[in-house]
Amino acid sequence: MADFGVRSSVSDLRRAALRRPATTGDFAGAGWRLPDPDLLVRQHDAFAQLLTDLGVRVDLLPAAEEQVDAVFAYDPAFVIGSGVIEFRSAKPARRREGAELVAALGVPVVGKLAEDSVMDGGDVCWIARDLVVAARGYRTNQAAHDQLRAWLAAEGQQLVTVDLPHDRGPAHVLHLMSGISPIADDLAVVYPPIMPVPLLQLLAERGVATVEVDEAEYETLGCNILAVRPGVVVIFAGNPRVTAALRAKGVEVHEIDASELAKGDGGPTCLTRPLLRD
Repeated sequence: MADFGVRSSVSDLRRAALRRPATTGDFAGAGWRLPDPDLLVRQHDAFAQLLTDLGVRVDLLPAAEEQVDAVFAYDPAFVIGSGVIEFRSAKPARRREGAELVAALGVPVVGKLAEDSVMDGGDVCWIARDLVVAARGYRTNQAAHDQLRAWLAAEGQQLVTVDLPHDRGPAHVLHLMSGISPIADDLAVVYPPIMPVPLLQLLAERGVATVEVDEAEYETLGCNILAVRPGVVVIFAGNPRVTAALRAKGVEVHEIDASELAKGDGGPTCLTRPLLRD
């Protein structure tokens, strides 16, 4: 049985890669608020342990020192049924991450984005086993969409393209998954002010109910939630309203202390590169 392959954002997560955080580098230049390096590492270790306790095989990759954003292992690559696709970041400081992550994974390589293409994993989301939604924005361009569409079509899957708003401009991190976290096949957490209208409509057409995050909890990464399996999720502590709303719907919510991890504006989904889901 293959130990890789992903066709869902919510089916049982069997294997995932995490990259330990760098403790040296230009945090300010990368847009981080300066973290306590020791606590940053401890919080990441606790996150990895929680995933292990929840039944996930965690491939814990060494820190890429000086590359402070490399801890966000979701962005540099994307795994589909037949293997991994190497992405290419629009952010110059992250340009090396795709090749380095793919080389470390030990997963067959489906393809690599061309030099005229940029795409972050945060702009790509499985909505159903036959459907991926990807966004165009400041981090992802049309050329990348065209290539991803071909790779997915070869496996019988559809790619739907949506456009992100300007929001706070190109210097701000805004990904498609800044505004949506699938929780189960029929449930997602969303922050509507930044959601593409066609995606909200698509969710409704597919019978996916939504829990809305308010502005305050959007700012504390309450819309960045990792589904370990349908209805079992990990969220950063400090988002009591969305946590309560999910629990009221029967979702098992695991909170982690992430004061330092959150200083890079990435949550549990950003930290995790799923390699195998049922």
